[in-house]
Amino acid sequence: MKNKFFLIILIMMPLSSKEIQISISKQELYLFESGQITKTYKISSSKYGEGSKVNSFKTPLGKHEIKKLIGENEQIGMRFIGRVPTEIYPIYDSEKIYVSDDVVQSRIIWLAGMEEGTNKGLGVDSFERYIYIHGTPEEWLLGKKASKGCIRMANSDVIELFGFLKGGETVHINKY
Repeated sequence: MKNKFFLIILIMMPLSSKEIQISISKQELYLFESGQITKTYKISSSKYGEGSKVNSFKTPLGKHEIKKLIGENEQIGMRFIGRVPTEIYPIYDSEKIYVSDDVVQSRIIWLAGMEEGTNKGLGVDSFERYIYIHGTPEEWLLGKKASKGCIRMANSDVIELFGFLKGGETVHINKY
């Protein structure tokens, strides 16, 4: 009888699974919780378009999972080189200043492809291509394609999103 009671409780408990959907055409990222959109963020995907080939600098489409979360408790604007925090880097939210490097800032949400031959495996592997969701100093470019493959976000937004995640969540990158 006791086991049946716990089974009923488990069935009645709402699932609080999180998932991310990214729309390339809208340049937006949506955080879903229990099937409902709870947050919407402006992003920038690759200025080279969509694709998975190594060295293409394109944003890979399809189903991914969050493999690693890097940068917890780092200051806003912290620049990462090789996933190592190095220095606080300026953030340009209204000044139209182009940055020559593809700067990774504040947090790293490292993605791994889940579709063999599409975004996982030899020559197309998102994890081996270092595809991240990360902050950018060029916040004024958000809403436009501007990256070299990764998903860029405002630094305060990527810090907020990072705080909702545990790792292992599914990320769908869609053309539409």
